[in-house]
Amino acid sequence: VQLQASGGGLVQSGGSLRLSCVVSGFSLADFAIGWFRQAPGKEREEVACISSSNRDRYYAGSVKGRFTISRDNAKNTVYLQMNGLQPEDTATYYCATDPVYGIESAMERFCGRIKDLDAWGQGTQVTVSS
Repeated sequence: VQLQASGGGLVQSGGSLRLSCVVSGFSLADFAIGWFRQAPGKEREEVACISSSNRDRYYAGSVKGRFTISRDNAKNTVYLQMNGLQPEDTATYYCATDPVYGIESAMERFCGRIKDLDAWGQGTQVTVSS
């Protein structure tokens, strides 16, 4: 199982980025998946999660209304469109899922299992300048 995140970069405050996470080794269509981030000196936190059926999405309060998570099961890829970026969004962003917890249908609960998820991408750096 491999998750390959990409799309990070340096942007000015108010700018946009689109992150992608390509999954290989299993069919993403069967599992929920999420984006998480970790800023220097801080714990890793949930950002957004999307169910396998696409019916449920969860967003952390700090990104709601600015970020959009989506998935293309045919491409085994999940995306995170980030608009209105702020310096506090600066972090390394990771995509993650899990063969057991990934069958969860309630995304707030899935996202909350950040410490239980077993399959993580390598992370992509997002830096927002003020």
